[in-house]
Amino acid sequence: MKLWLKNPLAIFGDGCEGGLVIDDGVVVEAVRAGATPTGGFDEAMDASAFVVLPGLVNTHHHFYQNMTRAHPDAINQSLFGWLKSLYPIWARITPEALELATELALTELLMSGVTTTSDHHYLFPSGMDDAIDIQVAVARRMGMRVTLTRGSMSLSTEDGGLPPPSVVQRDDVILADCERLISRYHETGPGAFVQIALAPCSPFSVRPELMRDSAILAAKCGCRLHTHLAETADETEFCLHAFGRRPLDHLEELGWLGEQSWLAHGIHFDPSEIARMGRSGIGVCHCPTSNMVLASGQCHTLELEAAGSPVGLGVDGSASNDAGNGMEAVRHALLLNRLSYGADRVTHQDVLRWATEGSARCLGRSDIGHLRPGAAADLALFRVDDKLAFSGAHDPLAALVLCGAVQADRVMVGGRWLVWDGAPVGVDLAQMRARHHQLAISLYGVS
Repeated sequence: MKLWLKNPLAIFGDGCEGGLVIDDGVVVEAVRAGATPTGGFDEAMDASAFVVLPGLVNTHHHFYQNMTRAHPDAINQSLFGWLKSLYPIWARITPEALELATELALTELLMSGVTTTSDHHYLFPSGMDDAIDIQVAVARRMGMRVTLTRGSMSLSTEDGGLPPPSVVQRDDVILADCERLISRYHETGPGAFVQIALAPCSPFSVRPELMRDSAILAAKCGCRLHTHLAETADETEFCLHAFGRRPLDHLEELGWLGEQSWLAHGIHFDPSEIARMGRSGIGVCHCPTSNMVLASGQCHTLELEAAGSPVGLGVDGSASNDAGNGMEAVRHALLLNRLSYGADRVTHQDVLRWATEGSARCLGRSDIGHLRPGAAADLALFRVDDKLAFSGAHDPLAALVLCGAVQADRVMVGGRWLVWDGAPVGVDLAQMRARHHQLAISLYGVS
């Protein structure tokens, strides 16, 4: 049936003030203000109480980490100390824990208006060979779009890296599993629901040979590449000591500097490096909340975007955030970037664009992140007329960001409503929370 979302209170898109017509999971018409659909419709939904956004796109996360939020062994530390404290704890992960963590992470994101998300899973201790398969099954069951990155770590403390030996794998094992996952799950073309990317964790946890071989495999299979890069000054010092070059030079030497790649964080670049990145078209996922929690620094978002690099947003892991809320990340991006650039240089439209079309570009997708005809019908609808936080707001679109919207009222993915009146359809939240928290405490609790 053709559904007309009629006359929204506000909408983040051009030429669609009169709403959108959706058919077979796709936006088929943008309706101008005061007009009616030229191609007809079967059903109309009054959207006059809703602010409509393209579904948010989250380009960096670690689902499994929501089992260790606010863990006392790691709070109040910067990145390297934080990782060294948590790696041995995370090594106790089980298939059941990953399944529950994935389910909770996707639900949390969905309720905040996220319709497509990436996840960077690089933890494969004994018994976790099917980690990505577990995530695919959960995502398909829930109906969200995902880019699941087959992460990896191969450089342990015994070899001069950060992770303990119990969580690293051999290069040949990693690459064989990457090929298996691409062959089994990677979808191409508009409307894809599951995509696979290759994601060696970071320069301080993988061998250079694995980075190079991953780039070769990704080019062969038509997949994207993802990694953490230039998150902290410690990482720069590590690369200079271990490889004799800065992180971006290291990346370029290994065949990663191009539009097939997107980076998490991308903070510690100098002006000449930013110019090189822009020329290459490499994407950067800005993680404002995590960067503030770990005091990692500030991403040069405006310079990167001006140079030509796509800039997207990510919530990052739920142990460095310690939340997984897409709209909260949008607000934090506005506040942090205004602190750096000034109130007149970063607008609510800018951060919403980063969270939608910019993030979609990081993932190499043109079918999501906007509300033009031909786009996937992925939408997030927010009410501003029934919550105290929005009382007195005069610009409904700006109010979502400035007044702190955190929960969508309705969310659609591929033409299907997955959130209705603030609740995920078919999900028992109380039961999920109870199971997840009980397992988190029993598996990772402090004795």
